[in-house]
Amino acid sequence: MASNSSLLSIKGLEKSYGSVIALKNADFEVSPGEIHALLGANGAGKSTLVKILTGVITSNSGTISLNGKQLTFSSPDDARKNGVAPVFQDPALIPDISIQRNLTLTGTNEARFISELAAMGLKVNLNEIAANIELPLLRMIDLARALSHDPELLILDEITAALPIDLAEKVIAVMNNQKAKGKSIIFISHRLAEIEEICDRATVLRDGVNVDTFEASQGSEERIVQAMLGDKNKGNSNDSRSSKSNISSETFLEIKGISGGKHLKDLSFTIKKGEVLGVAALEGQGQDLLFEILAGESNPESGDILINGKKVIFSHPSDAIKLGISYVPGDRKSALMPQRSIRENLALTRFRGISKWGFINSKDEEVRVDDAVSSLQIDTRAKSQVKRLSGGNQQKVTIGRWVTTGFDLLLCFDPTRGIDVGTKQQIYELVRDFASQGKSVLLFTSELREIQLACDRAIVIYEGKVQADLPIDKCDEENLLNAAHGIAVAK
Repeated sequence: MASNSSLLSIKGLEKSYGSVIALKNADFEVSPGEIHALLGANGAGKSTLVKILTGVITSNSGTISLNGKQLTFSSPDDARKNGVAPVFQDPALIPDISIQRNLTLTGTNEARFISELAAMGLKVNLNEIAANIELPLLRMIDLARALSHDPELLILDEITAALPIDLAEKVIAVMNNQKAKGKSIIFISHRLAEIEEICDRATVLRDGVNVDTFEASQGSEERIVQAMLGDKNKGNSNDSRSSKSNISSETFLEIKGISGGKHLKDLSFTIKKGEVLGVAALEGQGQDLLFEILAGESNPESGDILINGKKVIFSHPSDAIKLGISYVPGDRKSALMPQRSIRENLALTRFRGISKWGFINSKDEEVRVDDAVSSLQIDTRAKSQVKRLSGGNQQKVTIGRWVTTGFDLLLCFDPTRGIDVGTKQQIYELVRDFASQGKSVLLFTSELREIQLACDRAIVIYEGKVQADLPIDKCDEENLLNAAHGIAVAK
Protein backbone atom coordinates (compact mmCIF):
# COMPACT_ATOMS: atom_id res chain seq x y z
CA MET A 1 0.00 0.00 0.00
CA ALA A 2 1.37 3.43 -0.94
CA SER A 3 2.38 5.88 1.78
CA ASN A 4 1.00 9.40 2.11
CA SER A 5 4.49 10.95 1.96
CA SER A 6 6.13 11.64 -1.41
CA LEU A 7 9.07 9.75 -2.79
CA LEU A 8 9.05 11.99 -5.86
CA SER A 9 7.70 15.53 -6.07
CA ILE A 10 7.75 17.55 -9.29
CA LYS A 11 6.60 21.17 -9.20
CA GLY A 12 6.06 23.64 -12.04
CA LEU A 13 8.10 21.74 -14.62
CA GLU A 14 8.35 23.52 -17.99
CA LYS A 15 10.05 22.63 -21.26
CA SER A 16 9.76 24.12 -24.73
CA TYR A 17 11.45 23.60 -28.08
CA GLY A 18 11.21 26.94 -29.83
CA SER A 19 7.52 27.65 -30.26
CA VAL A 20 6.50 24.07 -29.35
CA ILE A 21 5.62 23.80 -25.63
CA ALA A 22 6.13 20.24 -24.37
CA LEU A 23 5.51 20.86 -20.64
CA LYS A 24 3.74 23.80 -19.05
CA ASN A 25 3.81 24.20 -15.25
CA ALA A 26 3.42 20.43 -14.75
CA ASP A 27 3.09 18.93 -11.24
CA PHE A 28 3.47 15.26 -10.38
CA GLU A 29 3.93 13.19 -7.22
CA VAL A 30 4.70 9.53 -6.50
CA SER A 31 4.43 7.90 -3.05
CA PRO A 32 6.69 5.12 -1.74
CA GLY A 33 5.45 1.65 -2.68
CA GLU A 34 3.12 3.03 -5.34
CA ILE A 35 2.49 2.09 -8.96
CA HIS A 36 1.51 5.42 -10.47
CA ALA A 37 0.25 5.63 -14.05
CA LEU A 38 1.28 8.61 -16.15
CA LEU A 39 -1.22 9.05 -18.96
CA GLY A 40 -1.89 11.39 -21.84
CA ALA A 41 -2.37 11.56 -25.58
CA ASN A 42 0.71 11.45 -27.80
CA GLY A 43 2.40 14.83 -27.49
CA ALA A 44 0.93 15.52 -24.03
CA GLY A 45 4.39 15.71 -22.46
CA LYS A 46 4.84 12.28 -20.84
CA SER A 47 8.11 11.33 -22.53
CA THR A 48 9.46 14.86 -22.04
CA LEU A 49 8.78 14.62 -18.30
CA VAL A 50 10.52 11.23 -18.15
CA LYS A 51 13.56 12.53 -20.06
CA ILE A 52 13.90 15.45 -17.66
CA LEU A 53 13.45 13.18 -14.65
CA THR A 54 16.20 10.84 -15.91
CA GLY A 55 18.74 13.48 -16.96
CA VAL A 56 18.41 13.04 -20.72
CA ILE A 57 17.34 16.68 -21.17
CA THR A 58 17.06 19.69 -18.85
CA SER A 59 13.93 21.69 -18.05
CA ASN A 60 13.49 25.42 -18.61
CA SER A 61 12.10 25.79 -15.07
CA GLY A 62 10.58 23.85 -12.18
CA THR A 63 11.90 21.56 -9.43
CA ILE A 64 12.38 17.82 -8.85
CA SER A 65 12.64 16.46 -5.30
CA LEU A 66 13.47 12.88 -4.35
CA ASN A 67 12.92 11.84 -0.73
CA GLY A 68 12.56 15.53 0.13
CA LYS A 69 15.88 16.53 -1.45
CA GLN A 70 15.84 18.81 -4.50
CA LEU A 71 17.91 17.33 -7.33
CA THR A 72 18.88 17.95 -10.92
CA PHE A 73 20.18 14.97 -12.89
CA SER A 74 22.88 15.62 -15.47
CA SER A 75 22.64 12.21 -17.18
CA PRO A 76 20.83 8.86 -16.98
CA ASP A 77 23.85 7.51 -15.09
CA ASP A 78 23.46 10.31 -12.54
CA ALA A 79 19.76 9.42 -12.17
CA ARG A 80 20.57 5.71 -11.68
CA LYS A 81 23.07 6.53 -8.94
CA ASN A 82 20.32 8.46 -7.17
CA GLY A 83 17.84 5.58 -7.36
CA VAL A 84 15.94 6.40 -10.57
CA ALA A 85 16.15 3.78 -13.35
CA PRO A 86 14.22 4.14 -16.61
CA VAL A 87 13.17 1.75 -19.34
CA PHE A 88 12.62 4.14 -22.23
CA GLN A 89 10.02 3.81 -24.98
CA ASP A 90 12.71 2.79 -27.48
CA PRO A 91 15.50 0.31 -26.64
CA ALA A 92 18.43 2.05 -24.95
CA LEU A 93 21.01 -0.45 -26.15
CA ILE A 94 23.75 0.43 -28.63
CA PRO A 95 22.83 -1.86 -31.57
CA ASP A 96 26.29 -2.55 -32.98
CA ILE A 97 27.88 -3.97 -29.83
CA SER A 98 27.24 -7.03 -27.66
CA ILE A 99 24.86 -7.19 -24.72
CA GLN A 100 27.86 -7.67 -22.44
CA ARG A 101 29.49 -4.49 -23.73
CA ASN A 102 26.23 -2.60 -23.30
CA LEU A 103 26.12 -3.72 -19.66
CA THR A 104 29.69 -2.56 -19.10
CA LEU A 105 28.98 0.89 -20.52
CA THR A 106 26.15 1.45 -18.01
CA GLY A 107 28.08 0.04 -15.05
CA THR A 108 25.64 -2.86 -14.75
CA ASN A 109 26.61 -5.85 -12.62
CA GLU A 110 26.60 -8.80 -15.01
CA ALA A 111 25.69 -11.44 -12.41
CA ARG A 112 22.82 -9.32 -11.08
CA PHE A 113 21.56 -8.74 -14.63
CA ILE A 114 21.56 -12.48 -15.39
CA SER A 115 19.74 -13.11 -12.12
CA GLU A 116 17.03 -10.53 -12.88
CA LEU A 117 16.52 -11.96 -16.37
CA ALA A 118 16.38 -15.52 -15.01
CA ALA A 119 13.76 -14.46 -12.44
CA MET A 120 11.56 -13.55 -15.42
CA GLY A 121 12.18 -16.98 -16.98
CA LEU A 122 14.44 -15.54 -19.69
CA LYS A 123 18.04 -15.84 -20.78
CA VAL A 124 20.26 -14.27 -23.41
CA ASN A 125 23.67 -14.89 -24.93
CA LEU A 126 25.73 -11.98 -23.60
CA ASN A 127 27.99 -12.14 -26.66
CA GLU A 128 25.04 -11.55 -29.01
CA ILE A 129 25.05 -8.24 -30.90
CA ALA A 130 22.06 -6.15 -29.76
CA ALA A 131 20.93 -5.49 -33.34
CA ASN A 132 20.38 -9.24 -33.84
CA ILE A 133 17.89 -9.53 -30.97
CA GLU A 134 14.15 -9.13 -31.56
CA LEU A 135 12.44 -6.07 -30.08
CA PRO A 136 10.38 -7.84 -27.37
CA LEU A 137 13.46 -9.48 -25.87
CA LEU A 138 15.37 -6.18 -26.08
CA ARG A 139 12.66 -4.58 -23.94
CA MET A 140 13.04 -7.33 -21.33
CA ILE A 141 16.83 -6.90 -21.41
CA ASP A 142 16.35 -3.18 -20.78
CA LEU A 143 14.06 -4.03 -17.84
CA ALA A 144 16.51 -6.53 -16.32
CA ARG A 145 19.31 -3.98 -16.66
CA ALA A 146 17.25 -1.32 -14.89
CA LEU A 147 16.29 -3.73 -12.08
CA SER A 148 19.92 -4.75 -11.55
CA HIS A 149 20.60 -1.20 -10.25
CA ASP A 150 18.01 -1.78 -7.46
CA PRO A 151 16.11 1.48 -8.09
CA GLU A 152 13.82 3.21 -5.61
CA LEU A 153 11.87 4.52 -8.59
CA LEU A 154 11.49 2.42 -11.74
CA ILE A 155 10.13 4.24 -14.80
CA LEU A 156 8.49 2.11 -17.50
CA ASP A 157 7.69 4.11 -20.63
CA GLU A 158 5.37 2.07 -22.88
CA ILE A 159 7.25 -1.17 -22.20
CA THR A 160 4.21 -3.41 -22.65
CA ALA A 161 3.33 -1.80 -25.99
CA ALA A 162 6.02 -3.84 -27.76
CA LEU A 163 5.27 -7.08 -25.94
CA PRO A 164 3.00 -10.05 -26.58
CA ILE A 165 0.64 -11.09 -23.80
CA ASP A 166 3.00 -13.60 -22.15
CA LEU A 167 5.88 -11.12 -21.79
CA ALA A 168 3.55 -8.32 -20.72
CA GLU A 169 2.40 -10.56 -17.87
CA LYS A 170 6.03 -10.97 -16.77
CA VAL A 171 6.41 -7.17 -16.63
CA ILE A 172 3.28 -6.86 -14.50
CA ALA A 173 4.66 -9.51 -12.14
CA VAL A 174 7.89 -7.50 -11.82
CA MET A 175 5.91 -4.34 -11.04
CA ASN A 176 3.92 -6.06 -8.31
CA ASN A 177 7.12 -7.52 -6.87
CA GLN A 178 8.75 -4.07 -6.75
CA LYS A 179 5.68 -2.67 -5.02
CA ALA A 180 5.77 -5.48 -2.43
CA LYS A 181 9.34 -4.41 -1.62
CA GLY A 182 8.21 -0.84 -0.99
CA LYS A 183 9.65 0.40 -4.29
CA SER A 184 7.77 2.76 -6.62
CA ILE A 185 6.97 2.62 -10.33
CA ILE A 186 5.92 5.25 -12.86
CA PHE A 187 4.04 3.31 -15.53
CA ILE A 188 3.23 4.85 -18.92
CA SER A 189 0.80 2.84 -21.01
CA HIS A 190 -2.01 3.34 -23.49
CA ARG A 191 -3.55 0.01 -22.51
CA LEU A 192 -6.27 1.30 -20.23
CA ALA A 193 -7.21 -2.14 -18.90
CA GLU A 194 -3.66 -2.46 -17.50
CA ILE A 195 -3.99 0.86 -15.70
CA GLU A 196 -7.16 -0.11 -13.88
CA GLU A 197 -5.83 -3.57 -13.05
CA ILE A 198 -2.41 -2.83 -11.58
CA CYS A 199 -1.98 0.89 -10.77
CA ASP A 200 -2.74 2.67 -7.48
CA ARG A 201 -3.17 6.16 -8.89
CA ALA A 202 -3.18 7.78 -12.30
CA THR A 203 -2.15 11.26 -13.41
CA VAL A 204 -3.24 12.60 -16.78
CA LEU A 205 -1.27 15.18 -18.75
CA ARG A 206 -2.91 17.21 -21.51
CA ASP A 207 -1.01 19.79 -23.54
CA GLY A 208 1.86 19.65 -21.02
CA VAL A 209 -0.31 20.29 -17.95
CA ASN A 210 -1.51 17.96 -15.17
CA VAL A 211 -5.29 17.96 -15.64
CA ASP A 212 -6.35 15.12 -13.31
CA THR A 213 -5.03 12.72 -10.64
CA PHE A 214 -7.24 9.98 -9.22
CA GLU A 215 -7.36 6.47 -7.79
CA ALA A 216 -6.87 4.17 -10.76
CA SER A 217 -9.53 1.74 -9.59
CA GLN A 218 -12.04 4.61 -9.74
CA GLY A 219 -10.91 5.77 -13.17
CA SER A 220 -13.18 4.18 -15.72
CA GLU A 221 -12.01 4.19 -19.32
CA GLU A 222 -14.49 6.98 -20.00
CA ARG A 223 -12.96 9.22 -17.30
CA ILE A 224 -9.43 8.54 -18.48
CA VAL A 225 -10.26 9.22 -22.13
CA GLN A 226 -12.18 12.39 -21.23
CA ALA A 227 -9.23 13.71 -19.21
CA MET A 228 -6.74 12.81 -21.95
CA LEU A 229 -8.65 14.32 -24.86
CA GLY A 230 -10.86 16.99 -23.28
CA ASP A 231 -13.25 18.57 -25.76
CA LYS A 232 -11.65 16.59 -28.60
CA ASN A 233 -13.34 13.48 -27.21
CA LYS A 234 -16.87 14.77 -27.71
CA GLY A 235 -18.73 12.74 -30.28
CA ASN A 236 -15.89 10.21 -30.53
CA SER A 237 -17.26 6.71 -31.09
CA ASN A 238 -15.55 3.45 -30.19
CA ASP A 239 -17.45 1.60 -32.89
CA SER A 240 -14.91 1.61 -35.72
CA ARG A 241 -16.78 -1.18 -37.49
CA SER A 242 -20.00 0.79 -37.85
CA SER A 243 -19.26 1.50 -41.52
CA LYS A 244 -20.83 -1.03 -43.86
CA SER A 245 -18.59 -3.95 -44.79
CA ASN A 246 -17.65 -4.19 -48.45
CA ILE A 247 -16.06 -7.64 -48.56
CA SER A 248 -15.94 -9.04 -52.06
CA SER A 249 -16.39 -12.68 -53.00
CA GLU A 250 -13.04 -12.37 -54.83
CA THR A 251 -9.82 -13.38 -53.10
CA PHE A 252 -6.97 -10.89 -53.39
CA LEU A 253 -4.23 -12.79 -51.56
CA GLU A 254 -3.80 -16.52 -51.00
CA ILE A 255 -0.98 -18.03 -48.96
CA LYS A 256 -0.34 -21.74 -49.56
CA GLY A 257 1.92 -23.70 -47.22
CA ILE A 258 4.46 -20.96 -46.51
CA SER A 259 7.42 -22.16 -44.42
CA GLY A 260 10.58 -20.34 -43.43
CA GLY A 261 13.05 -19.56 -40.66
CA LYS A 262 12.64 -21.19 -37.27
CA HIS A 263 8.95 -20.54 -36.89
CA LEU A 264 6.81 -20.60 -40.06
CA LYS A 265 5.57 -24.12 -40.88
CA ASP A 266 3.05 -24.75 -43.62
CA LEU A 267 1.06 -21.55 -43.04
CA SER A 268 -2.02 -21.06 -45.25
CA PHE A 269 -4.81 -18.46 -45.37
CA THR A 270 -6.67 -16.09 -47.72
CA ILE A 271 -7.73 -12.43 -47.72
CA LYS A 272 -10.63 -11.21 -49.80
CA LYS A 273 -10.88 -7.80 -51.43
CA GLY A 274 -12.34 -5.29 -48.98
CA GLU A 275 -11.53 -7.46 -45.94
CA VAL A 276 -9.58 -6.57 -42.79
CA LEU A 277 -7.98 -9.79 -41.57
CA GLY A 278 -6.60 -9.71 -38.04
CA VAL A 279 -3.57 -11.74 -36.94
CA ALA A 280 -3.06 -12.76 -33.32
CA ALA A 281 -0.04 -14.64 -31.95
CA LEU A 282 2.25 -14.82 -28.96
CA GLU A 283 5.89 -13.89 -29.44
CA GLY A 284 7.99 -16.12 -31.69
CA GLN A 285 5.24 -17.77 -33.73
CA GLY A 286 6.48 -16.48 -37.10
CA GLN A 287 4.19 -13.48 -37.54
CA ASP A 288 7.05 -11.03 -38.07
CA LEU A 289 8.64 -13.21 -40.78
CA LEU A 290 5.23 -13.62 -42.47
CA PHE A 291 4.89 -9.85 -42.87
CA GLU A 292 8.48 -9.52 -44.10
CA ILE A 293 7.84 -12.22 -46.74
CA LEU A 294 4.66 -10.50 -47.96
CA ALA A 295 6.51 -7.17 -48.07
CA GLY A 296 9.29 -8.66 -50.21
CA GLU A 297 11.93 -8.25 -47.49
CA SER A 298 12.47 -12.01 -46.96
CA ASN A 299 11.97 -15.15 -49.01
CA PRO A 300 10.04 -18.25 -47.90
CA GLU A 301 11.80 -21.62 -47.97
CA SER A 302 8.70 -23.24 -49.46
CA GLY A 303 5.09 -22.50 -50.29
CA ASP A 304 3.34 -20.14 -52.70
CA ILE A 305 1.99 -16.59 -52.72
CA LEU A 306 -0.91 -15.92 -55.09
CA ILE A 307 -2.31 -12.49 -55.94
CA ASN A 308 -5.60 -12.46 -57.84
CA GLY A 309 -5.07 -16.19 -58.44
CA LYS A 310 -1.60 -15.82 -59.98
CA LYS A 311 1.58 -17.09 -58.33
CA VAL A 312 4.10 -14.33 -57.57
CA ILE A 313 7.69 -14.26 -56.35
CA PHE A 314 9.20 -11.21 -54.65
CA SER A 315 12.93 -10.65 -54.98
CA HIS A 316 12.77 -7.12 -53.55
CA PRO A 317 10.25 -4.91 -51.67
CA SER A 318 9.73 -2.96 -54.89
CA ASP A 319 8.22 -6.11 -56.44
CA ALA A 320 5.55 -6.21 -53.71
CA ILE A 321 4.88 -2.47 -54.06
CA LYS A 322 4.38 -2.81 -57.83
CA LEU A 323 1.73 -5.44 -57.16
CA GLY A 324 -0.12 -3.14 -54.76
CA ILE A 325 1.25 -4.36 -51.41
CA SER A 326 2.34 -1.69 -48.91
CA TYR A 327 3.97 -2.31 -45.53
CA VAL A 328 3.66 -0.35 -42.27
CA PRO A 329 6.29 -1.98 -39.97
CA GLY A 330 6.07 -2.25 -36.21
CA ASP A 331 9.14 -0.05 -35.75
CA ARG A 332 7.93 3.22 -37.26
CA LYS A 333 11.38 4.79 -36.90
CA SER A 334 12.79 2.28 -39.40
CA ALA A 335 10.22 3.44 -41.97
CA LEU A 336 10.92 7.17 -41.65
CA MET A 337 13.63 9.64 -42.56
CA PRO A 338 13.79 11.25 -39.10
CA GLN A 339 15.78 14.33 -40.10
CA ARG A 340 13.48 15.11 -43.03
CA SER A 341 10.20 17.00 -43.09
CA ILE A 342 6.66 15.62 -43.03
CA ARG A 343 6.27 16.57 -46.68
CA GLU A 344 9.42 14.72 -47.76
CA ASN A 345 8.44 11.59 -45.84
CA LEU A 346 4.89 11.57 -47.20
CA ALA A 347 6.01 12.21 -50.77
CA LEU A 348 8.79 9.61 -50.78
CA THR A 349 6.73 6.79 -52.32
CA ARG A 350 5.07 9.16 -54.80
CA PHE A 351 8.26 10.01 -56.70
CA ARG A 352 7.38 8.05 -59.82
CA GLY A 353 3.83 9.33 -59.83
CA ILE A 354 4.73 13.01 -59.49
CA SER A 355 7.81 13.18 -61.71
CA LYS A 356 8.39 13.39 -65.43
CA TRP A 357 11.77 13.07 -67.11
CA GLY A 358 13.34 13.28 -63.60
CA PHE A 359 11.59 16.52 -62.61
CA ILE A 360 9.17 16.49 -59.67
CA ASN A 361 5.78 18.11 -60.13
CA SER A 362 5.88 20.07 -56.86
CA LYS A 363 2.29 21.26 -57.22
CA ASP A 364 0.94 17.73 -57.50
CA GLU A 365 3.17 16.65 -54.63
CA GLU A 366 1.87 19.47 -52.43
CA VAL A 367 -1.78 18.64 -53.15
CA ARG A 368 -1.33 14.94 -52.36
CA VAL A 369 0.67 15.63 -49.19
CA ASP A 370 -1.89 18.19 -47.98
CA ASP A 371 -4.68 15.66 -48.59
CA ALA A 372 -2.86 13.03 -46.53
CA VAL A 373 -2.14 15.48 -43.69
CA SER A 374 -5.80 16.50 -43.64
CA SER A 375 -7.32 13.01 -43.86
CA LEU A 376 -5.03 11.60 -41.14
CA GLN A 377 -5.17 14.77 -38.98
CA ILE A 378 -1.37 14.91 -38.68
CA ASP A 379 -0.10 17.54 -36.22
CA THR A 380 2.27 19.70 -38.31
CA ARG A 381 3.60 22.05 -35.61
CA ALA A 382 7.00 20.32 -35.81
CA LYS A 383 6.77 19.74 -39.55
CA SER A 384 10.42 20.47 -40.37
CA GLN A 385 11.65 17.17 -38.88
CA VAL A 386 9.59 14.01 -38.44
CA LYS A 387 11.68 12.95 -35.43
CA ARG A 388 10.16 15.85 -33.47
CA LEU A 389 6.62 14.54 -33.93
CA SER A 390 4.86 12.49 -31.25
CA GLY A 391 4.80 8.71 -31.74
CA GLY A 392 1.20 8.79 -32.92
CA ASN A 393 1.87 11.42 -35.55
CA GLN A 394 4.96 9.54 -36.75
CA GLN A 395 2.80 6.46 -37.25
CA LYS A 396 0.25 8.53 -39.18
CA VAL A 397 3.06 9.62 -41.51
CA THR A 398 4.11 5.99 -42.16
CA ILE A 399 0.52 5.17 -43.11
CA GLY A 400 -0.01 8.47 -44.91
CA ARG A 401 2.76 7.89 -47.44
CA TRP A 402 0.76 4.92 -48.77
CA VAL A 403 -2.43 6.98 -48.78
CA THR A 404 -0.70 9.32 -51.23
CA THR A 405 0.48 6.38 -53.34
CA GLY A 406 -2.46 4.01 -53.40
CA PHE A 407 -2.40 0.28 -52.64
CA ASP A 408 -4.49 -2.90 -52.83
CA LEU A 409 -3.22 -4.62 -49.67
CA LEU A 410 -1.91 -2.81 -46.60
CA LEU A 411 0.27 -4.83 -44.21
CA CYS A 412 0.02 -3.30 -40.71
CA PHE A 413 2.29 -4.78 -38.05
CA ASP A 414 1.14 -3.57 -34.63
CA PRO A 415 0.31 -0.10 -36.02
CA THR A 416 -1.14 1.31 -32.77
CA ARG A 417 1.73 0.27 -30.49
CA GLY A 418 2.52 3.11 -28.10
CA ILE A 419 -0.24 5.35 -29.45
CA ASP A 420 -2.89 7.17 -27.44
CA VAL A 421 -6.55 6.17 -27.50
CA GLY A 422 -7.64 9.07 -29.69
CA THR A 423 -5.08 8.31 -32.40
CA LYS A 424 -5.85 4.58 -32.14
CA GLN A 425 -9.48 5.34 -32.92
CA GLN A 426 -8.44 7.39 -35.96
CA ILE A 427 -6.33 4.48 -37.25
CA TYR A 428 -9.18 1.99 -36.72
CA GLU A 429 -11.49 4.27 -38.69
CA LEU A 430 -8.87 4.70 -41.41
CA VAL A 431 -8.48 0.92 -41.72
CA ARG A 432 -12.26 0.50 -41.98
CA ASP A 433 -12.38 3.25 -44.59
CA PHE A 434 -9.73 1.44 -46.66
CA ALA A 435 -11.86 -1.72 -46.52
CA SER A 436 -14.99 0.18 -47.57
CA GLN A 437 -13.06 1.25 -50.69
CA GLY A 438 -12.44 -2.41 -51.55
CA LYS A 439 -8.85 -2.51 -50.29
CA SER A 440 -7.55 -5.38 -48.17
CA VAL A 441 -5.72 -5.06 -44.84
CA LEU A 442 -3.67 -7.62 -42.92
CA LEU A 443 -3.42 -6.38 -39.33
CA PHE A 444 -1.25 -7.93 -36.62
CA THR A 445 -1.84 -6.53 -33.15
CA SER A 446 -0.37 -7.38 -29.75
CA GLU A 447 -3.48 -5.79 -28.15
CA LEU A 448 -6.14 -8.44 -28.73
CA ARG A 449 -9.16 -6.20 -28.10
CA GLU A 450 -8.24 -4.27 -31.26
CA ILE A 451 -9.27 -7.18 -33.45
CA GLN A 452 -12.94 -6.74 -32.59
CA LEU A 453 -12.63 -2.97 -33.07
CA ALA A 454 -11.09 -3.04 -36.55
CA CYS A 455 -11.27 -6.45 -38.22
CA ASP A 456 -13.77 -8.62 -40.10
CA ARG A 457 -12.12 -11.94 -39.24
CA ALA A 458 -8.97 -13.18 -37.53
CA ILE A 459 -6.44 -15.95 -37.79
CA VAL A 460 -4.40 -17.09 -34.79
CA ILE A 461 -0.89 -18.38 -35.46
CA TYR A 462 0.59 -21.03 -33.16
CA GLU A 463 3.89 -22.80 -33.82
CA GLY A 464 4.01 -21.39 -37.33
CA LYS A 465 0.58 -22.61 -38.45
CA VAL A 466 -2.95 -21.23 -38.41
CA GLN A 467 -4.36 -22.61 -35.18
CA ALA A 468 -7.76 -20.92 -35.61
CA ASP A 469 -9.62 -18.96 -38.30
CA LEU A 470 -12.40 -17.13 -36.47
CA PRO A 471 -15.35 -14.97 -37.54
CA ILE A 472 -15.45 -11.62 -35.78
CA ASP A 473 -18.19 -12.65 -33.34
CA LYS A 474 -15.85 -15.35 -31.99
CA CYS A 475 -12.84 -13.04 -31.65
CA ASP A 476 -13.17 -12.28 -27.94
CA GLU A 477 -9.94 -12.18 -25.92
CA GLU A 478 -10.58 -15.57 -24.29
CA ASN A 479 -10.89 -17.38 -27.63
CA LEU A 480 -7.90 -15.58 -29.10
CA LEU A 481 -5.72 -16.33 -26.08
CA ASN A 482 -6.75 -19.98 -25.99
CA ALA A 483 -5.89 -20.39 -29.67
CA ALA A 484 -2.61 -18.50 -29.19
CA HIS A 485 -1.66 -21.13 -26.60
CA GLY A 486 -2.59 -24.00 -28.92
CA ILE A 487 -5.99 -24.73 -27.37
CA ALA A 488 -8.79 -25.58 -29.80
CA VAL A 489 -11.60 -23.03 -30.09
CA ALA A 490 -15.12 -23.93 -31.17
CA LYS A 491 -16.40 -21.84 -34.08
